[in-house]
Amino acid sequence: MPQYNPPLRDMQFVLHELLHAVDELKLLPAHAEIDEDTINAVLEEGGKFASEVLTPINLSGDQEGCTLDKTTHEVKAPKGFKEAYAQYVEGGWPALSCDPEYGGQGLPVLLNQFMYEMMNSANQAWTMYPGLSHGAYEALHAHGTPEQKTTYLPKLTSGVWTGTMCLTEPHCGTDLGLLRSKAEPQADGTYKITGQKIFISAGEHDLAENIIHLVLARLPDAPQGSKGISLFVVPKFNVKADGSLGERNPVYCGGLEHKMGIHGNATAQIVLDGAVGTLVGQPNKGLQAMFVMMNAARLGVGNQSLGLTEVAYQNAVVYAKDRIQMRALSGPKSPDKPADPIIVHPDVRKMLLTARAYAEGGRALSAYTALQLDKALSSDDADEAKACEDEVALLTPIIKAFISDNAWIATSHCMQVFGGHGYIHEWGMEQFVRDSRINMTYEGTNTVQSLDLLGRKILGNNGATLKKFGKKIAEFVEEEGTSEAMQEFINPLADIGDKVTKLTTEIGMKAFQNPDEVGAAAVDYLRVVGHLTFAYMWARMAKLALEKKDSGDPFYTAKLATARFYFAKLLPETASLIRTARAGLNPLMEMDEALF
Repeated sequence: MPQYNPPLRDMQFVLHELLHAVDELKLLPAHAEIDEDTINAVLEEGGKFASEVLTPINLSGDQEGCTLDKTTHEVKAPKGFKEAYAQYVEGGWPALSCDPEYGGQGLPVLLNQFMYEMMNSANQAWTMYPGLSHGAYEALHAHGTPEQKTTYLPKLTSGVWTGTMCLTEPHCGTDLGLLRSKAEPQADGTYKITGQKIFISAGEHDLAENIIHLVLARLPDAPQGSKGISLFVVPKFNVKADGSLGERNPVYCGGLEHKMGIHGNATAQIVLDGAVGTLVGQPNKGLQAMFVMMNAARLGVGNQSLGLTEVAYQNAVVYAKDRIQMRALSGPKSPDKPADPIIVHPDVRKMLLTARAYAEGGRALSAYTALQLDKALSSDDADEAKACEDEVALLTPIIKAFISDNAWIATSHCMQVFGGHGYIHEWGMEQFVRDSRINMTYEGTNTVQSLDLLGRKILGNNGATLKKFGKKIAEFVEEEGTSEAMQEFINPLADIGDKVTKLTTEIGMKAFQNPDEVGAAAVDYLRVVGHLTFAYMWARMAKLALEKKDSGDPFYTAKLATARFYFAKLLPETASLIRTARAGLNPLMEMDEALF
């Protein structure tokens, strides 16, 4: 069975040395009292919960899966999931970064980010239950009516109730403008909602006493397309005026999806048969409210993928140091043994270092983005809040797509390190691969994220937000440009920055003539920009490691070696990506459909 050790040392490095998070957070009124000791203590206790409570039920949860009683429509989660969730609630973990007005602890999003990384490493399927709930909390916190907030937020904050988002329908995935679910107004101000939703993560389960569904549906007079979508909150059990649970609402699980991974999470087909709901936000403007949850979910998927990359790496390293096979080509490294540990072989090291570089780079970028999100939510400077909000919007599709792409590469490499044992279930590696592959697809496929990045977030404002982020990189390059020791990091960082600028301009000019050029280049483009963000993070981390390489702490020696690996072996991928992005639309579209 795979094991997990929370990477607390690297988390503390990112928080306290790379980001100086406490100094940044103290400038925000909501976090003026935060300190390093509090952050470290929370991380340590959270790591214990992840490794001691969640890890032991990950493999078994994948094997057992969820069970649907077709008579009652009730779903039972795998053995141990309900008990783990009770411990999670008892420990106050759901309230970590929630608003104190509704019973939350008011701690930074950044800290919640690290908590969820650890839980995702330990057990992604389980972590999706509270993860979806936190997204529902955020959507209602931003757009709910005072009554909805009073009714639902304290229960979501405490974890006594969980939440979902119900978007997808059998005929309607990414193109939500096609959805057919209907909402009929009632005399008492509520709505009766009818329709079918599919692929609803954590849609039905036995972990909590109530489930709060956020449902997209159409009002009778709604215009066609995405401009005619409204958002409704639909509880599994209706809530009485005094806050107690009333009768069962006719929203139920009609079936469970049989998936390639995340078996421990109930991916439900949800049937709404005149279910009672209340309107969230303005009529026909439901997507604006739902995007709060959708963007939270996209950042969450990046976090899931980061967690899988880390845990796969940890287990592959342990195996590579223990497993003996063949001799090193340069001669025996362990002459006292019949063969050498496989970690001496260059390609095994390449696979391990790829996973490590993607894990540590992903952690740095995710934490950086979470810190900007804290500023966007809590700064009393409107200009700073808006600038941080724009930067988070730019980085969100990169975090979702680039980190999940990297997780697929990394978990596959780590499974390969195990050889034949890698695809045997009891070792746990093939589960990481299956789970990571799903992350590339849901919450908006990675192609959709690429279109969002290039078409909306960059070309949509003529590259203004990208230029602001690029300015930060340029300032760092200028600061370190005279440092001889930093040249191996600064030169390639400056180079990829220049190339992104030129590539963006070129694609923008092509797209002006034919918008399909965006679709032709977007996936390659996102990966190039993803590497730009990672190169920036790795250059900054390399600077810190260089400054402390003679400290005697092996952490900095390893960090510097990993940085060098990233720049030498992973960043050069951008050369081929830029070339294929520039190849444009014609190679994709010139063949007649009939010839496929």
